Amino acid sequence: MDGGGPSPSRRRGLFGWELLRRPPLHPAWRAEPKEPPGTGAVYSPVGQLGQGGEVQGGQLGYFCRLHQRARWPFALLSQELRKGIGVFQDMVKDRKGTFLEKLGVCQEFILPRLVFDGIPASQDSNLLIKDLVFDDVPVRVYWPKTPVAVRRKGFLYLHGGMGLFGSFRGYGRVCRAIVRESDSVVVCVGFRLAPEHPYPTQIRDCLTAAIHFLKHAEDYGVDPNRIIIGGDSSGGTYAAAVAQELVSQVDLPRLRAQILIYPFLQALDFNLPSYQQYHSAALLCKRVAIKFGFIALGKQVRDLDGVMKNAHVPEAMRVKYSKWISADLIPAEFKVKASEPPVLAPFSEELYEACKAALETRFSPLLADDEVIRQLPETFLLTCEYDILRDDGLLYKKRLEDHGVPVTWCHAQDGFHGILLLFEYPFVESQSSKDCFKCAMHFLQGI
Repeated sequence: MDGGGPSPSRRRGLFGWELLRRPPLHPAWRAEPKEPPGTGAVYSPVGQLGQGGEVQGGQLGYFCRLHQRARWPFALLSQELRKGIGVFQDMVKDRKGTFLEKLGVCQEFILPRLVFDGIPASQDSNLLIKDLVFDDVPVRVYWPKTPVAVRRKGFLYLHGGMGLFGSFRGYGRVCRAIVRESDSVVVCVGFRLAPEHPYPTQIRDCLTAAIHFLKHAEDYGVDPNRIIIGGDSSGGTYAAAVAQELVSQVDLPRLRAQILIYPFLQALDFNLPSYQQYHSAALLCKRVAIKFGFIALGKQVRDLDGVMKNAHVPEAMRVKYSKWISADLIPAEFKVKASEPPVLAPFSEELYEACKAALETRFSPLLADDEVIRQLPETFLLTCEYDILRDDGLLYKKRLEDHGVPVTWCHAQDGFHGILLLFEYPFVESQSSKDCFKCAMHFLQGI
């Protein structure tokens, strides 16, 4: 039994998968893609928001579309999840974590890191898993046990967590599923975390691991010409940055593709439409995202409100990059009609000096030169509707396509930031997380 409420309508979504939807929430859908998958087609079912831009159905929105029999239990769970997220955000906002540190219970980030790693994945007898070291960078490598006559493709996966949280332990479910679905050799990089190891340590570790993998791919049963790099959230940032760095490495095999899952790509404009629409989204709100970003950079910025209003960007820089980063470049269907232009704060030289590192291309890959962008490999981009980073992905997609880079884009209308973390967790996994994963695997299988 559904427990009351209107029954969901059924509509074919990405690649014909059946999605469950409540009619009052998002009545409008775009036409399904006519181009076959893997040809650079755009898959973007776009729904509607409530008047004024609010997400209908509460702050989390109707952020997951579970199977009918699991929907109402998940609604109760989401309330508890919302409470837990609020406590965690308050801890970050008020620095309550230092209180625990003084008591000797834990350092400020230990408890969130344990939560982020989640429950360890179960053993899989069909996989061979080893913890190795690539030039002093720890990695976990997954091989299918099934013998093959040729070398497999390789997937270098960089986990999310804003450079503060996450590990290859917490992404065991995702990596195991990638191996099963794509018959690839997966390498998950255990890069060092901030604040113990501030930026750019994370990108350096990822680049070191990538270069080692490209040089020694055959030692791991991988075809060096079929190596893909990818990641989710900040891992997508690192993947994009490493792919750009490797453009100049002419002595190495070229990356075959990059897979970017709801990545952060620029720190120039924190007032794009998605930042306005979902500034208080549950799993990644605007204020906490910016605060964590500065912690990862090893910077202390007192005036977060000024950064949120772009006071850290000089007018000349804003004009220079407006051809790449502007609300005018976001497709109309992603803009809320009732939204008003943001009120920007006056430029602050102090904030600019504190934020300089965030405006480097390693931290903001969307700011890379055209000469670098046009040399990037084929790209898969996943964006989620209920995500402040949605427009970063939309703008990067446009830049890549403008320079002739093939892009396969998947937009999760029901998705929210961090949705991949729920993948293969019983009672919590959403249909949208399954669809997003299938979309990415469909691309990977075609490489």
